[in-house]
Amino acid sequence: MRTELPLDQWNRKEHFQFFSGFDEPFFGIVAELDITHAYQKAKAANASFFLYYLYQTLKIVNAIEEFRYRIAEGKVYCYDTIHASPTISRDDTTFGFGFIEFKDTFESFLPGALTEIEAVRQTSGLCLSDQTGRIDVIHFSAIPWTRFTGLTHARHFAYKDSVPKVSVGKYYTQHGKMLLPVAVNVHHGLMDGYHVGKFLSELQSLFDQ
Repeated sequence: MRTELPLDQWNRKEHFQFFSGFDEPFFGIVAELDITHAYQKAKAANASFFLYYLYQTLKIVNAIEEFRYRIAEGKVYCYDTIHASPTISRDDTTFGFGFIEFKDTFESFLPGALTEIEAVRQTSGLCLSDQTGRIDVIHFSAIPWTRFTGLTHARHFAYKDSVPKVSVGKYYTQHGKMLLPVAVNVHHGLMDGYHVGKFLSELQSLFDQ
């Protein structure tokens, strides 16, 4: 379900119109998050850490309204629920796109996520579909081989994309803490640095619980 945002009543109407005219309206922020407790919690539960932080990411995305905004035919809609379209790696080093539904709890999220990962790994190619092409998702990718401090995405500027993109890098230990690089790229017509900062802060709080 989605609800159209009344642009004339939106305090960011001018911001939206301004940035929507850009060839590249996306901006990105990279931060390092402390995953010490989250990693230990996932391992204690014998759970995939990839799926654990994907779930936590979706939980915060769904809690922040601006991350549920999408643009369709020049209008802005707020979706009730946002899911994930992650890149899923295979043993032959290729990847395919998947679609994983968000659920209220990690326990209910896990079975569908595991099924989708296995299905993509048993195929070849990009696995493009109506599901992976939905806009009520975040594009999510893991780059576990590289500890990055900056990140860009391949972009087709003629396609009016508004889906947030979250990427994580190789986690590492420093001063007794486990740190994870997290890159967030979002449409500037829909949100600002404040909202990305809020996302990162709330995700860190969730990791600390």
